[in-house]
Amino acid sequence: MRICLINPNTTTSMTDLMVRAAQAAAGSGTEIVGVTSSMGPASIESHYDEALAVPGVLAAITADRAAETPCDAYVLACFGDPGLDAAREIADAPVLGIAQAAMALAALVGGGFSVVTTLSRTIGRADELTHRYGVAGLCRGLHACDIPVLELETDPDTEAVLTDACARALADDGAESVVLGCGGMADLAARISAKIGAPVIDGVAAAVRLAEALVPVAGYPGPASGEYSRPPAKRYTGMLAGFERL
Repeated sequence: MRICLINPNTTTSMTDLMVRAAQAAAGSGTEIVGVTSSMGPASIESHYDEALAVPGVLAAITADRAAETPCDAYVLACFGDPGLDAAREIADAPVLGIAQAAMALAALVGGGFSVVTTLSRTIGRADELTHRYGVAGLCRGLHACDIPVLELETDPDTEAVLTDACARALADDGAESVVLGCGGMADLAARISAKIGAPVIDGVAAAVRLAEALVPVAGYPGPASGEYSRPPAKRYTGMLAGFERL
């Protein structure tokens, strides 16, 4: 099985980090193919960033579909799940967002969960996703470590700050597990879990494992009609002219 991990931002070092984490989580017969978006923001930390990241996500899926051997599933490796619905419309394979995957697994762990994300301004988006994915009643709290996305790799205090934030979330919220709210935290979940003595769920690993389970039973290509069927053909202009070719 080949799973395409799409980094919706344009920072290749972050793609590399997430691919390593995804490959470590994957089964022995799974290959992770990392793709860095060809257009968009260097990091995604606002609604504006997220909106401008979507064309790159769709372009990456369109390019893979045209390959001689397309991937068997796609993982959108940003916690905002940018473009997830649109990606599902054009893909010929399952598409998983790391926020939806992480929250689904947290719900299966039992009890409530807390989310620890990057910047305080992104808490609203995380809250919105808990409602969209039907797990708002299980979400005990939303917290920010206030480390910018691209500093997660370089700040020497990242692991300590995140560990403290996760421990405080468990204590203050009465949660049973913690969801890490950024793909750039993917390499830290196991170490933080060992330190705080509770499940810490990384969405990259969660999405990969769910994709491996979903591919054999998903019945793709997708629906010929309905909400997630292929979008109707029409003309696009300006910078979006190339998106006519679905």
